[in-house]
Amino acid sequence: MTKYLLKRILHGIFSVVVIVAIVMVMIYSLMDKKLIFAHDSNWTKQLNNNKTVYEYRKWKDFGYLDYVAYGDWISELIKKGELAAEDRTKVAQLGRTPDKDSETVREYVQRFKEYYESQGYTVKRLDAVMQGGTKIAVGGNQTLFAYKDIPLYVRVWNYFTNIIKVDNIHRAEEVQGERGITFTWFDPAYGGKVFSPAVMGNGTYHKYLLYCDSQFPFIHQNLVSISLGKSYSVKQNAEITDTMTRTQGSWVGSEVHYPSGFVEVSGDDLHTATYQAGSLNTSALLAERYTDDYTNVDTVKNGMSRMGYSFTIGIISVILTYLLGVPIAIWMAQKKDKLVDQIGSVYVVFITAMPSLAYIFIVKAIGNATGIPTTFDMNNPTWLMYLLPIISLSLRPIAGMMRWLRRYMVDQQNADYVKFARSTGISEGQIFRKHILKNAAIPIIHGIPGAILFSLVGALITERVYVVPGVGGLMIEAINFYDNGVIVGVTLFYAALSIVSLIIGDILMSVVDPRINFTSKAR
Repeated sequence: MTKYLLKRILHGIFSVVVIVAIVMVMIYSLMDKKLIFAHDSNWTKQLNNNKTVYEYRKWKDFGYLDYVAYGDWISELIKKGELAAEDRTKVAQLGRTPDKDSETVREYVQRFKEYYESQGYTVKRLDAVMQGGTKIAVGGNQTLFAYKDIPLYVRVWNYFTNIIKVDNIHRAEEVQGERGITFTWFDPAYGGKVFSPAVMGNGTYHKYLLYCDSQFPFIHQNLVSISLGKSYSVKQNAEITDTMTRTQGSWVGSEVHYPSGFVEVSGDDLHTATYQAGSLNTSALLAERYTDDYTNVDTVKNGMSRMGYSFTIGIISVILTYLLGVPIAIWMAQKKDKLVDQIGSVYVVFITAMPSLAYIFIVKAIGNATGIPTTFDMNNPTWLMYLLPIISLSLRPIAGMMRWLRRYMVDQQNADYVKFARSTGISEGQIFRKHILKNAAIPIIHGIPGAILFSLVGALITERVYVVPGVGGLMIEAINFYDNGVIVGVTLFYAALSIVSLIIGDILMSVVDPRINFTSKAR
């Protein structure tokens, strides 16, 4: 068993890596990288050299290439102590054209060029764009930078090595006070008066590494996080995992006790506080509430996350599929070729033949005519708004369950073991329950983990028709906006769920049917 599981897991990991690599090839090699600016309003506002620099910076953010500006290189020299801070201006001030550079600038430009060209970079200099011969045009300032395309193997390696992030006391820069981790029985976020254990860090990225609250599962952690990458178009500079898991809707106010002792009714969730260098000195409002640079907080919302909405609709649909599909399929098999079987077969053919979009709109039209909500409203939620999406999402799976389970059971009715059971005098009811159903259900059981896990990814068409703020539309939204990070991250999420569901399905099959064992599978 162990050998089989290990082999299956290794094969799964290899498959996920290959799938992500293929998607990266398609995105970064086969697509024109200028497409990412199709919906970028800031890009259209850029002029002359500023537009070129903006493009290269964005291509770096989106993972196309590595980009180093001459000014950033100068800052690194100062940080390393190789250049005095007071000499920055005379070193960094490029001439409008190379022949107008000072001797000092020429020396450092040459060093910049030699260093980065030796590393495989292409160094590019843009001369000043003049207007009227004497004045630099808007956005036409001279600039110098180096860039290099990122090889696929490096891109894949960097992506997978950064998926799991473990917070530590050295992630934040120049923190106030001593770096370290503290434990308290009384969480200061509740004014230090409520018994609520918490582990807090100083120097870590997250202020709270472990904390308790009244929300399920009641104990939460920020110490270990999963990063699927960053979104640059759908949600600017947001982690993809946060995009899928953060709550939505209007903020919910409560009495908040800030670290400075300031108390007010606010939607700020202090447990989400993360480090933001220098933020305390940039705002009097922050300085009034906080005592360090852990000022970046999310707000408490009254809705669920994208994944929460998708999973709620999806899991109820799965439950309905098995609660309705299984007994109806059994009934159809028992009454083969009778009226019940014929009616069920008509339903199966009708739903299977009709495009999903068609019957979803039919359900929506019926719901609209009867006064049932046809769109989601996170500000005024009601259980009725879940009804139509759940029905629409259940119709085809129920038909599939009826079709395949009936077929398996009918096939089993003519098996030798069934004939033998009948000859011993066992009733047809017992034969169906103890023998036929058990064997026919084995392939169906294999699909249960996949049905449950894929409830997390949402339903694209259903969610778009009913305006469900779920995960289903995230991939299409990312493709429309050429958000490469989201495309790769969601692909990895889908692939990982597929592998896990297959492994769990195999385990369930072996539990239900002892004849299936891991040893025989591995041969």
